[in-house]
Amino acid sequence: MLETLESLRLLADPATFAGNLLVYALVISVGTALGRLRVFGVSLGVTFILFAGLAAGHFGFTPNPVILGFLRDFGLMLFVFFIGLQVGPSFFSSFRAGGLQLNALCLFGIVLSVVVTIALWAAFAGRIPLAEMLGEHYGAVTNTPGLGAVQEALSVLGWTGADPAVAYACAYPLAVVGIIGTAVAVRWVWRIDPAEEDRRWEASESEQHAAPITFYVEASNGYLEDKPIKVIRQVIGRPFVISRRYNETEGLMSPGPNTRVKVGDVLRCVALEEHKEAVVAFFGKERTDVDLTSEHSPVHSSLILITEPSVNGLRIQDLHLSHYDGTNVTRIYRAGMELFPYQNLHLHLGDRLVVVGPERAVARLAGVLGNQEKKLDHPNVISVFVGIALGILTGSIPIVIPGIPAALKLGLAGGPLVVAILLGRFGPSLKLATYTTNSASLMLREIGISFFLASVGLAAGPGFVAAFTGGDGFLFMGLGLIVTLVPLWVVAAAARIGLRMNYHSIVGLLAGMTTNPPALAHAATLSEKNSAAVAYSTVYPLAMFLRILTGQIVLLLFWTAA
Repeated sequence: MLETLESLRLLADPATFAGNLLVYALVISVGTALGRLRVFGVSLGVTFILFAGLAAGHFGFTPNPVILGFLRDFGLMLFVFFIGLQVGPSFFSSFRAGGLQLNALCLFGIVLSVVVTIALWAAFAGRIPLAEMLGEHYGAVTNTPGLGAVQEALSVLGWTGADPAVAYACAYPLAVVGIIGTAVAVRWVWRIDPAEEDRRWEASESEQHAAPITFYVEASNGYLEDKPIKVIRQVIGRPFVISRRYNETEGLMSPGPNTRVKVGDVLRCVALEEHKEAVVAFFGKERTDVDLTSEHSPVHSSLILITEPSVNGLRIQDLHLSHYDGTNVTRIYRAGMELFPYQNLHLHLGDRLVVVGPERAVARLAGVLGNQEKKLDHPNVISVFVGIALGILTGSIPIVIPGIPAALKLGLAGGPLVVAILLGRFGPSLKLATYTTNSASLMLREIGISFFLASVGLAAGPGFVAAFTGGDGFLFMGLGLIVTLVPLWVVAAAARIGLRMNYHSIVGLLAGMTTNPPALAHAATLSEKNSAAVAYSTVYPLAMFLRILTGQIVLLLFWTAA
């Protein structure tokens, strides 16, 4: 066995680039394989790479420090940048309606976890340095990018003490168990029936449904006679689309903005639920006994994919649909969301448009929009590297705060994240094609986080075992569990008792607040609905953003006291 280890050590010579890459390849391969193993239905996933790296580092497989530092920083930057691109389109919209409530609870939980960490650090003043306490904090909240941001800030401040990754690794395993255990305990304490929670969630969703709906009206209001649809829309003052019009004289057609309505017309309308009553009242009455979408209808409906770069960033009104013989866009599907086609809504590459109109006109519009799925397989490399460059520059901007010994910087974790969120949301408006296929984005994120976790483990490996044999390893585990459980239970109690929140949404909130995929995977086993995933995705962008920044802020605020 010792001879085998010695042979591997010689092969993985840190003096050669190939030897360094061999170490990373072995660590990532072993860690990924072991991360798929389930214990009581729970797996650590990609995070097990950290522990494979700790083991390799303990046995002396330590890469060249320069290469290790490069791959650690590059991996972290790659991970957070593509996370930002993914959540960018929904980041700002997540603060509306129910999302505001979820994000407020998330903010409260994050602040509480920071307060608990500071209180514990003060209680053990003189024994645990602030740097290690923050490492323990990020292990307790299972947030690896936050640890990277703290490590970067420590290097700027000239820290030469213990690597905070050791404390992180000590706290992490119990944190995963604690988060999932809290989800189970909450269900038991409040005697919750998951099936009943599913029914409640479905009822709530139907009441607050924000996707466009379809309904029929009959024009019985005499004012409407011979009025163009665009005039009627201005008078009503509510956004809606008329996708089909029928009367006995002209038959069935797809109307345009200049089409004149006749009394007696039957119209198929698309609008948000909140505007339906006003639209029906103005036209005259609702019709529930008609269907203008028969199989032999001359009006054609098609789902068109935007793949033409020149369309990226255009607004619906810029398409000039009146030039396409009464063609109408009735819905837009983007990143799993169904949107109403407001005239000033900017189009993104990858959007899918539901288009209704004469078949030839719809085909012409499809040619303009692209509708060639293979085009999206080619990555927008320019936008990616422009975004990374801007992220690096943004992260290096010093933010001077009076009373703090060093300027605050977003760094390689915060800068690319902020820029990517902004590009994901506003890039198309600036004619930047930021679309990346889900598979490509996931691949790059996984490569990035794998390199980062392996680097952290390899660097902290020599000190990890020592932390348990003669250090504070068990203390870090205990303190980490406090940091994990206190915010989770306070937030869960506030959500369930104070706000009567759905159980599955609470579990998704707790998983998102700690940016913990294993907890979300556990939530998926409790329900066939996506209520937990909705809550998770709603709070995840804010949680990731704040987790990356709060550690640096705490470090700089209390650095002189440390």
